[in-house]
Amino acid sequence: MPVRIGEIAISSNLFLAPLAGYTNLPFRLAIRPLGGLGLATTDLVNARSLLERHAKSFKLIETAPGDEPLAVQLFGAVPEEMRDAALLLQERGVRMVDVNMGCPVRKVVRAGSGAALLADTARVARLVRTMTAALRIPLTCKMRLGWDSENLTAPDVARAAEDAGAAAITIHGRTRAQGFSGRVNLDGIAAVVRAVRRIPVVGNGDVTTPRAAKEMFERTGCAAVSIGRGAFSNPWIFAQTRALLDGATPPAEPGFDARIAFMSAHLDRMADVFGEETGCRMFRKVAAWSVRRLGPAAEFKRRLAGLRTRADFDAIVAHWRAWRQPFLGPDGELLPQYRPQDVLHADSLSKDGLPIPRGPSEWW
Repeated sequence: MPVRIGEIAISSNLFLAPLAGYTNLPFRLAIRPLGGLGLATTDLVNARSLLERHAKSFKLIETAPGDEPLAVQLFGAVPEEMRDAALLLQERGVRMVDVNMGCPVRKVVRAGSGAALLADTARVARLVRTMTAALRIPLTCKMRLGWDSENLTAPDVARAAEDAGAAAITIHGRTRAQGFSGRVNLDGIAAVVRAVRRIPVVGNGDVTTPRAAKEMFERTGCAAVSIGRGAFSNPWIFAQTRALLDGATPPAEPGFDARIAFMSAHLDRMADVFGEETGCRMFRKVAAWSVRRLGPAAEFKRRLAGLRTRADFDAIVAHWRAWRQPFLGPDGELLPQYRPQDVLHADSLSKDGLPIPRGPSEWW
């Protein structure tokens, strides 16, 4: 189902959430051809670092043909800096800017940005108004429900952002204090949907299966759903969810060869964007997620720690194919006791089945 943010029409209301260090350009280029994905958002980028022309910040916003629609997520506390950084992005052809109002990392909050903004509706209004008054492109905001369970400020913050010119709100259904503990609060997301009057609200949090996405749509009334960890462990989740929502037959669960082909394509793009050595080093932490649907993988993960070249990966996979034979039945499929949970029909995945990425994104 399409959704409109400002003047931008997006063909699918299934979005890719930013996960720092994971949902970079190589991953986006690898996942988009699988189908079902609408808007994607970059890792969060420090506005001041962009203005100071730091090379690492420009690497975070790197894109390529086929990587659209795309939003760049900024964080910062000074309205004029955020405005100028957004204008810089607009001049570079970026079509949408997202303001991070939920990151609880200490150094971000201490500077008055990220989740600190949830405690000051007036500051949010000034920040958004300063930016939207200067921009021609849509500005959106991503936030959590509030600082803690006693301060669920998201409805008021969302309404203030809308009045100041925000074109959409993404709401993660947990507070800053929760991190990823407990379950996502769908009623809290629904409260934000009711609080705004004209703009779409995007739900986020615990969407690890197609059925979890469907439940979020049905229980909150949100216009779109943003998927983070669920996409990294199962890149086909967008196509599977689209089929479920449309009442169509869902695509078959990808097997070993399909998942290895995806990993290979992902690694190729990592090497193209970051160089072979750096790309392989970065791929070590993300590849462990990609094999979670393939049964026993201890030997693969052990050898992955030494990945340095593209050829190394092919050798590691070849060794793993042989190592995993005892776990397969006569039909070449995993024996029942080694099969992972059925993601197509599960309401959600357990925390053991879908861990939290290490790093700043574990809170976001």
